[in-house]
Formats: sequence, structure tokens, C-alpha cells
Amino acid sequence: MSRVLVVGGGLRAAAAVSAHLAQGDTVVVVAEELVATLEDLADRGLVAWHARALVLDDVLAADVVLRRPDQPSGSPEDAVTPGASLSGDTPPGQVGEVVLVGAGPGDPDLMTVGGQRALAEADVVVTDRLVPLAALDVVRPDALVVDVAKVPGGRSTPQETINKLLVEHAKAGRRVVRLKGGDPFVFGRGGEELLACVAAGVPVRVVPGVTSSVSAPALAGIPVTHRGTTQGFTVVSGHVPPGHPDGTVDWKALASTGTTLVVLMGVRTLPAIAEALVQGGLDPRTPAAVVADAGLPSQRRVDGTVATIADVVAESGIGAPAVTVVGHVVDVLS
Repeated sequence: MSRVLVVGGGLRAAAAVSAHLAQGDTVVVVAEELVATLEDLADRGLVAWHARALVLDDVLAADVVLRRPDQPSGSPEDAVTPGASLSGDTPPGQVGEVVLVGAGPGDPDLMTVGGQRALAEADVVVTDRLVPLAALDVVRPDALVVDVAKVPGGRSTPQETINKLLVEHAKAGRRVVRLKGGDPFVFGRGGEELLACVAAGVPVRVVPGVTSSVSAPALAGIPVTHRGTTQGFTVVSGHVPPGHPDGTVDWKALASTGTTLVVLMGVRTLPAIAEALVQGGLDPRTPAAVVADAGLPSQRRVDGTVATIADVVAESGIGAPAVTVVGHVVDVLS
């Protein structure tokens, strides 16, 4: 393991940071500002961040110094520059295309070949926070990379701004990749982006990704189905708790399905979800597990029952992103 100093706070620097974290290196980032993806890593204590240059002794202590020529990130709004010259621009009147690419759960090895090919051919990449940053290594040096991360409780790019970015760059004749964690159509708002492109007359296609609802449990040794244990699984969003006016999930019905329940975006609301399932008739002794940072070196799994899992998660300090699995499949391979 090495101590790595990365100079630069853009997405290309973030890709280098991700690659070294995966190797178990200690990473220090020097940059006046960080894109949201790097800011999140710093907030979680996975990298050290210094806004200004370190003292000479700290620089000399580094085993590796990476000076990444990051392009200016700016805001997503600043990135919409009709008439600007980018590699890949086509003659006026010709429209490019938008490719919605699912990046998988976080490990670049779990991204599809088709997704990697689309990245390599892109003139513009509009990327989320939970994508495997190392995948950006295949992006051409002259391509524009735009960070539109949505950090829980932090910086967030409005969906309307993202739609505008995709449409305006494609209308300028550019090949645009919208890179999204997991699969674009599993709580990824990919459908909204596709509709925005269609409404604007922009060609759009989808490269599906490996969804975390199946891969996160699998990476932690939990099959969502298993013969003799369950004949199905249900995937729901937990971003709002049971009883919330914006909620559409029938938690009482889920409690009686007899299938595996997979909850995405449900760390904060887990106590209310567990209580609703028990009140709906689910045996409180039903096994439950939470898998955090699936596919990353920081992956963790904690186990309990429906009655205890919320307390176990709180005591462990696990935060988002994490996937909750409820059902007897949790311990079927243990």
C-alpha cells in the first residue's frame, strides 16, 4: 500500500482516487474545490482533502504524486454552452444522440462491455455520484465530463437541469453518455430523461446496467431467490417512510408476500420500515441484512432480524448507499 497525493478535484482526479482506494492506498487530495463525488469521499473519511498546497514534508512523504490535468468543472449550468467547440461536433442541423448507461453497483468490472464502449465514444459524459469512477479512465481526454451528483443532504443537481444538459449537447451534434449507478430504470429517473430527449427530438438509447437490488446482496453472499426458500423477490424504494404522503408502497401487503424483500435507499427510514413490516404481520424473527458500499473495497454487511436490524445498522454506523434484504435467503448460504 502507498500514500498517494492527487492534485486536482475534478472527476478525472476522482477516477484516479477511486482506483488507488481500490488498491488499499491512502489518498490525499489537494484542490481548491472538489466535485460532489470527491467531497462525499472526504466527508466519509475515505480520503484526506486539503484546499491549499501541503507543506513540503507532506509532499515528500507521498509515494506517488499524481498531477491530473482536470478540466474546469464549473456548475452543470455553465457546462451548457451552445455553439462551443468540442471534439465530435457535427455540422449545424445534425443531431447527436444520448445513451443512458447503467454503470452497475460500483465495481468497474461489473459494468457492461456496451457501457464501456459508449463511454469511450462519448463527446460528453454526464455522470452521477455512485458510478465506478475508474470507468472514466476510458473517456477520451478531449471529452467533457460533467458532474451532476445528488448527495443526500448536500449538493444536488435538479433533474430539469440534467435533462437540459442532455438535450442541448445532443442538439449540438455531440454523442452524450448519461452515466448512472446501477440500472437507469431502477429508481434512476432514466425514464424521465428518455422522455425529455424524445420530446426534444433527440435520438436516445439505453444500455442496461447491473442493478444493485440483485448484485449488492449477491456480492455479500445473499441470493435474492433460492429453491425451497423463496420463489420471488420484491424491490422497493425506502426514500420515504411508511405512511408518508408521497409513499405508494403497501408495506402491509409486502409483509405477507412470502418473498424476499429488497429495499433501496432505506437506511434513514429503516426503523419505520421494520416496524411497519412487523405490524403488517411479518414474523419479527425473520432474518434481515444490510449491505453497504457493495462492490467497493469498503463493502460491509451487518445481520440481524426485522426486529433488530435498525438498531444493528445504527450501532455499526452504516450509511448510504446501502441495500436492505429481508427474508430467509439472508442466511441460506451461511
